Amino acid sequence: MDSPILEPSLYTVKAVLILDNDGDRLYAKYYDDTYPTVKEQKAFEKNIFNKTHRTDSEIALLEGLTVVYKSNIDLFFYVIGSSHENELMLMAVLNCLFDSLSQMLRKNVERRALLENMEGLFLAVDEIVDGGVILESDPQQVVHRVALRVLQSAKEQIKWSLLR
Repeated sequence: MDSPILEPSLYTVKAVLILDNDGDRLYAKYYDDTYPTVKEQKAFEKNIFNKTHRTDSEIALLEGLTVVYKSNIDLFFYVIGSSHENELMLMAVLNCLFDSLSQMLRKNVERRALLENMEGLFLAVDEIVDGGVILESDPQQVVHRVALRVLQSAKEQIKWSLLR
């Protein structure tokens, strides 16, 4: 009956993935060395896709990891944590990412629109998770911060073009 007591950790998220409806990677960010090589990552992604693309559930336990996921039109969104991680925390990250992208893409969350707005995706994920630590779970805040960063980047580009 002796079960090891796990130390609490802020490092909640092991990976954030977005795959297309063929299981090919559109976006992947791994926060630890569970899968250190691209070959291992792609094999894991194929395995995850094969296990989840035909089910209606939102959570899976796979290869000792907790996987929460959501599909929309031709995209599959995944947030991965360790097997002892709180599924509600992982689901909060997944919902924040999806809702943020939905607002940024004006409810048009599909492959083509996502590929045309990859900078916004990168910024949104960076606002939600940093190094595996959850920073934000409110999509309104994420969209606001991404808009500010895009505006700041545009101002810098204009400044540099005027200096030339």
